[in-house]
Amino acid sequence: MIPRYTHPEMGRIWSETRRYETWLSVEVAAAEAMAEAGIVPMEAARDLRDKGAFDIARIDEIEKTTHHDVIAFTTSVAERVGPSARWLHFGLTSSDVVDTAQAVQMVEACDLTLANARALGEAIEVRAMEHRRTPMIGRTHGVHAEPMTFGLKMAMWYAETGRNIARLERAREAIRVGKISGAVGTFAHLDPAIEAAVCQRLGLEPAPISSQIIQRDRHAELLSALAITAASLEKFALEIRGLQKTEIGEVEEPFARGQKGSSAMPHKRNPIGCEQVVGLARLIRANAMAALENVALWHERDISHSSVERVILPDSFIALDHMLRRFTRIVSGMVVYPDRMIENLNRSRGVVFSGQVLLELARRGISREQAYDWVQRNAMRAFHEQRDFKGLLLADADVTAVLPAAEIAKAFDLDGQLRNVDAIFERVFSGGR
Repeated sequence: MIPRYTHPEMGRIWSETRRYETWLSVEVAAAEAMAEAGIVPMEAARDLRDKGAFDIARIDEIEKTTHHDVIAFTTSVAERVGPSARWLHFGLTSSDVVDTAQAVQMVEACDLTLANARALGEAIEVRAMEHRRTPMIGRTHGVHAEPMTFGLKMAMWYAETGRNIARLERAREAIRVGKISGAVGTFAHLDPAIEAAVCQRLGLEPAPISSQIIQRDRHAELLSALAITAASLEKFALEIRGLQKTEIGEVEEPFARGQKGSSAMPHKRNPIGCEQVVGLARLIRANAMAALENVALWHERDISHSSVERVILPDSFIALDHMLRRFTRIVSGMVVYPDRMIENLNRSRGVVFSGQVLLELARRGISREQAYDWVQRNAMRAFHEQRDFKGLLLADADVTAVLPAAEIAKAFDLDGQLRNVDAIFERVFSGGR
């Protein structure tokens, strides 16, 4: 069942109608290629193109008897075409049609996914530029580390999105292959030239070698690229969820007028969009594992992969399509609270500048071990006594014997900490990945 959040464009690609349309396009392309090669009558190829059609209800009816979907399909088409249908599916095996047609669908789905990923990258870039100089605290292990900017966090997402786009582009090329090589890939009934002509008509490349099927390492590469992209979206969404916690309150996903957060608690503004992104990423990861399981098949082919792909391909593309679209809206409408970011940065009373103080002491000849001890003891007092770290340093005779007050104050300069932000932006947004 297609989920209710499915976008019409992606839903159409994976619809039953589109599946049979691509099957028919392969059959017609094969007939025309064979007609040009003098294998089938030109009139028969024209009949297949002009009269070739199918009826899904009729296919379903025939399949109840045949228990074979491709035979049910070709029988339905033959009923429309008439006498020329004896040239339909001539020299082909089912996987010649199914795998080649599925490649067409996957390419179409990749193109739409790539367009969505590029749109997300553009949305992230806008917010990154907006908050290039918006200071916030960086956190490691969930604990205050050193100052950064919210724009840097967005720039990180932008670079990762760029890598995902590159992965998807490579995966698109990996699956952009067709095969018309017969039951075990030997071209026993049709020459490779026919395969090349069919693939050219469909915008594909011939697989250099195939068995009865296109090898499933290609599909595993595609699903892995989808899963990695989903994992990145999960990472981004999880960050927003963390920053939206009431105790932090630095960022908030958009909350629409009239939206309700809880049936019991009218005050709730929950990050449900980000939570949905995180949940769907789990599904796509599981599907990638199923694609890896599909690589190993018996001999020249068994059918164990087929039922799996009927689920994991549409489900993964549809889920990622929704994730990309929804997260793009979240990024574009995301509410950022710079004042709260500054408040949180200052919450730890200046200890986040301890690293700079350590370096200044080391520059003046104090061993790193001794300097670390002096700085840490004052940082711990700041924590336990809830006192200002800079003030404690200024009252520490060991520290002030080495560092004048002006130098201590300089170590707490936020602009100095962030002096290389522009250089990082230049590296990220000048094309570096």
